Amino acid sequence: MQFLVHFAQEHSTFRLQELQSVSALCGVDVKHLLVTYSQLSPFLVVELPSHDAAVKIAGRCVLIKAIHRLLGTGSDYHELSTSLLSLPAVAMEPYIYGTFKIVVDCFNKKCSLSRQVIILERLSFLPFQGRVNLSNPDNTFYLLEDYGEDHNKVGDEPKRVFFCCLVAHGQRNLIQKYSVKGRVFIGNTSMDAQLAFLMANQAKVSSGDMICDPFVGTGSILVACAHFGAQVIGADINNLLLHGKGRPSRSGTNQKWRGPDESVLANLRQYGLERYYIDVLVSDAAQVVWRSPGDLFDAIVTDPPYGIREGARKLGSRKDEAKPIPPQQLQDHIPSVRQYQLADVYFDLLQFAAKYLVLNGRLVYWLPIDKSQFDNSIIPCHPSLQLISTSEQLLHASIGRLLVTMVKVKPYGCCAGQGPSSSVINQFRTNYFK
Repeated sequence: MQFLVHFAQEHSTFRLQELQSVSALCGVDVKHLLVTYSQLSPFLVVELPSHDAAVKIAGRCVLIKAIHRLLGTGSDYHELSTSLLSLPAVAMEPYIYGTFKIVVDCFNKKCSLSRQVIILERLSFLPFQGRVNLSNPDNTFYLLEDYGEDHNKVGDEPKRVFFCCLVAHGQRNLIQKYSVKGRVFIGNTSMDAQLAFLMANQAKVSSGDMICDPFVGTGSILVACAHFGAQVIGADINNLLLHGKGRPSRSGTNQKWRGPDESVLANLRQYGLERYYIDVLVSDAAQVVWRSPGDLFDAIVTDPPYGIREGARKLGSRKDEAKPIPPQQLQDHIPSVRQYQLADVYFDLLQFAAKYLVLNGRLVYWLPIDKSQFDNSIIPCHPSLQLISTSEQLLHASIGRLLVTMVKVKPYGCCAGQGPSSSVINQFRTNYFK
């Protein structure tokens, strides 16, 4: 069965990766018909085994506006009519007697009301015998016109026309519902809700999973994972942030200090997800505190600090010789921290994932890149982890970041991984501020 996936026109480099991860999570075999697909176009024709499979995929993807049952397509209306008339009677039978409405939508061009009327008249040959119902129809049909990818060369007629029946809407509503603008507890680096859900989908998070974010911050990623029913736990070296102390990050407020209700738990409670919260730990990512021998987490989903809005820190003295702490001061002592080189951050992260992920568990993380110096050797690797995909988000000019997805394919052994090239990755912050 052929379906038309209608993507949102943003984060286009993440679309196929999210679709592939979600389809694998749902156990659905998706065949992409990529001949006519472009990242600049929102339309992708796919083959799915059933209507229910399309509903499952749309029920997870945040980059999908809707999935439609494709009934006909063509490079013009003559081809579209031929395509629709050649349909077997059994394909149109479910739609003949129910109430219906037809929605006309255009990509890369506005469609006037008068043109919509003309288009609807072109479809008068369709064998629908039910009544038109604009408020609550049994079937919603879409006539989608694609005017191409070049905004400067839009023709009078579309380059591609699709006629289809709506199957299910995607999860675009989650972006507004979980927007950080209305979040109780935010910080300088709180993850955008849409990207947090993308990361959760890349990690194939599902109900009952144990998910860890070792650089948890204000817990935006944990909120997205908890939405899908996962048990969540996090860690961060920033003691003040995790305890909701210090100055607030929210702009446009007269509040001098964070409120008593600001915490990662408060963020989950805001959305009724507190039952999925395990805890957050004040912990140094460079010094693993877990006592489990391994195979602890179903996925590790994180955004390590790379020195733009927040710097990476680990425990240690900046002095050559640190003084011992008197025993009577140990209880209230706050350890000093020092710089945590980016190359070391990613080396330690992969070691952590290789040991504590379950077999076939996924590691999803962001990796900053300077495109002028980028090559695949910058992406860290480990013998126990296999690279699944990378998706690039351009931040500005030659600076961007990759959403890297890896899967654990071998049990953790004695072999260490290979971090990113230290001479390149450690210069990222310097290059960013040039």
